[in-house]
Amino acid sequence: MKDQLYLLKPGFFNQEKGPFFCPGCAYVEGMLSFYPELRDKIEVHYLDFPRPRQVLVALIGADNQGAPKLVLGDSAEATPEDIVVHTYNDKKFIADPREICKFLAAKFGVGTPH
Repeated sequence: MKDQLYLLKPGFFNQEKGPFFCPGCAYVEGMLSFYPELRDKIEVHYLDFPRPRQVLVALIGADNQGAPKLVLGDSAEATPEDIVVHTYNDKKFIADPREICKFLAAKFGVGTPH
């Protein structure tokens, strides 16, 4: 299974205020714009803002439905030591935007955050 990246769709409203975008998602989206080849190597999913975000709840639990999230596929064992990997049931995931980018850089040989 490929790694699964979950980002919020930009332009959402929260309590009738907005439009907003998720800063952490924008950080990761910036890396995807610099290295578009990553989109062929992972699966990118865009979620609506309102909770519950059922797909994330089903994968990694209700407490982990914030975005961005990178749910690791077959590569979970090859994660660099300095990246915090969380576990929910049998799923491993990365929650921090910077660490998501560091993981993608290490795995796919693209630039890493400075």
